[in-house]
Amino acid sequence: MSTSARTSRSEQVLYPDSDGKPMSDNTVQFRWIVLIKEGLEFLFRDRPDVFVAGDLLWYYEEGNPKARTAPDAMVAFGRPKGDRGSYRQWEEAGVAPQVVFEVQSPGNRPAEMLRKFRVYEDRGVEEYYLYDPDHGRLQAWIRRDGRLREVPDLRGWISPRLGVRFEPGEGPESLGIFHPDGSPFRTLLKIQEVALAERLRADAAEGRADAAEEAARAERLRAERLAERLRALGESVD
Repeated sequence: MSTSARTSRSEQVLYPDSDGKPMSDNTVQFRWIVLIKEGLEFLFRDRPDVFVAGDLLWYYEEGNPKARTAPDAMVAFGRPKGDRGSYRQWEEAGVAPQVVFEVQSPGNRPAEMLRKFRVYEDRGVEEYYLYDPDHGRLQAWIRRDGRLREVPDLRGWISPRLGVRFEPGEGPESLGIFHPDGSPFRTLLKIQEVALAERLRADAAEGRADAAEEAARAERLRAERLAERLRALGESVD
């Protein structure tokens, strides 16, 4: 995160853009945070009214810089795209992120996760997803009757807000997340690998087509030469 700080227009209160904590505790957590955040950005790339962020400080109470949290990924519908040092809710038409994600790591303490849950519940988050990649465990809560209620079975669960489908697997890092068109969330590396493989297949197919065309050309030439020889032979006999 940036280490800069911002001051509220209405009060001389500093709202730092960094809490001094790292984005992730390990490479596994980082990989999943990036996968989710980038997948969501791609999903809503054509929606100017959907703001997606990762590891961004969310200040939810004006005048109280301690009233903050930093979801690993969050989606705010009804808010414009654009760069922000932090998400200050009172400057975002009062809109709280409707969907948040947390990717658990061994460094997360139960008290910390409970505090975050209470913030999300009290501040109007509609969907909260918590994934533990080390154990392959996905949990989700959806707002019903003003509270966040746990979703008991997430197999094939489709997010009401996002339209994405979740397929929890068995074992570490076994979660599948799918776009509404059925394509999976992919890392940039995976996207590049797929693009490279498709390009190599296209090049190979083009090479095979060129070889086939060359073989056909050679066969036509052979047939033409044979026909000429036969005509010449016929003329000599006459």
